[in-house]
Amino acid sequence: MRQLSELDASFLYLESDTTPMHIGGIYLFDASGLSNPLAFSTFVAYLRSRLHVVPLFRQKLKEIPLRLGRPYWVDDADFSIERHLAYVNLGEHGKQASLISLASKILEEPLKRDRPLWHITFVDGFRIDDPEGEKEGFALIVKLHHAAIDAFSGEEIMGKLLEYTPSPRTITPPRPWLPRQEPSEERVFLQAGANMLKTPMQLASLAYNAAEATTRGLIQKQLHKLPLPLPLFTAPHSPFNRQITANRRIVSTSVDLSRLKAIKGSLVDVTLNDVVLGLCAESLARYLANQNIETKSSLVAMTPISVRSSSLRKATGNQMSAMLLDLATAEPNPAARIRRIHRNAVESEPYREAIAADRLTELLPSTLLALSARLYSELQVAQRYQPLFNVPITNVPGPQVPLYLQGARLVRQYNSAPLFDSLGLVIVAVSYQGQLTLNFTLCPDVVADSDQLPELVHDSLEAIEKAAAELGPDQGHEQFPEPQHNMTDDVLAYVEKLLKGGLGKFRR
Repeated sequence: MRQLSELDASFLYLESDTTPMHIGGIYLFDASGLSNPLAFSTFVAYLRSRLHVVPLFRQKLKEIPLRLGRPYWVDDADFSIERHLAYVNLGEHGKQASLISLASKILEEPLKRDRPLWHITFVDGFRIDDPEGEKEGFALIVKLHHAAIDAFSGEEIMGKLLEYTPSPRTITPPRPWLPRQEPSEERVFLQAGANMLKTPMQLASLAYNAAEATTRGLIQKQLHKLPLPLPLFTAPHSPFNRQITANRRIVSTSVDLSRLKAIKGSLVDVTLNDVVLGLCAESLARYLANQNIETKSSLVAMTPISVRSSSLRKATGNQMSAMLLDLATAEPNPAARIRRIHRNAVESEPYREAIAADRLTELLPSTLLALSARLYSELQVAQRYQPLFNVPITNVPGPQVPLYLQGARLVRQYNSAPLFDSLGLVIVAVSYQGQLTLNFTLCPDVVADSDQLPELVHDSLEAIEKAAAELGPDQGHEQFPEPQHNMTDDVLAYVEKLLKGGLGKFRR
């Protein structure tokens, strides 16, 4: 059995009815070139033959009694692929808008914990919009829990399941699979005790589970006494940082990757990721302007950084660092803003040397991290004070060669990310085959008029292209007065100080 890391486990404990913590994907396939439509039964047989390439598809959670430790991944001896699949037919005239609406509803539902944490819906009977006319297609709506993967590993998994050639792979019988025996309750309990001897702070997990109300009261009392590090709460108030509901919506649009690369070449000393962040920043600034909302300072993004490498690679799980990044929305020139974003990024330590997020989560049990996050919501810190950040933005490089599923070509993909209380908007940018797709996962009860976002993205790109052509070589390099702060280092420093100096007061 393999134990979840503190970071992975925290995504389990953060989950609630209104905050499902899974990553979603909508994959559209062009089936017009197939001699026969791809039947659902064929897809099931294909997936059975590929299960061995993704072990987590047959692993479930093994909880430890009383939450004395983090859960384990164990083989699911009762695994049945049928419990993870669904079939929907939209009818002959199903359109892409119908698919996105269906996906939004499906992605609102949390994954069931009594089985491996994934689900795929096969959607048949709709037509893909294409410049040459509508084409027959099908789609996959995929849910994978954030406790098992991050956005980067999610792309790797889909790359393993799909094919790189239009010639369909022969569907072979599934490889024999002998699940390892599930550990007994006694063994799990003994292992948890051994782990607690190594990490005494895990005892706090028991206190949290046994007396949640008391623990909440203690932490709330201490929060009022503790001087919070102000650099952590300097993001401006925005409409994105309000209490969310269970409703979800996905809004997506695509732009040519070549246009972004041309902007990068024009600005010379920036990265493609800086250009993507600049495009997001301009789009958000225009959205706020349309809503007649002014912010006193620039928006702050939380940008995950993958720390996956040949020397640090796990089969699944989250291997990320994160930094707070000033999006320089106070800068009126959208091209000069990209240069400022680049400087803001390179001045942050994780840009030079990524720091694993586990460094933070190892200091506190995941149950207390989840409790702290929920208190952040329940105490309405983001509303009463300034929020920690305004919006997460993840840029995931995807394959630039076409992918196929039994001869049907993947033509488009949309991705969603979990929302969190006081966090009503998340942006995931994914590139595939010369296109960059910006995916806005949002709570429609928090982010109003979201239909305008695609148009704002295209208007922003045109504005950036025009500004980049006219930008002087020194514009955007001037000293920027607003200080930059790295979330990982700031939070680590604060938590370490709290543990050293304030833990005694907390225990009393």
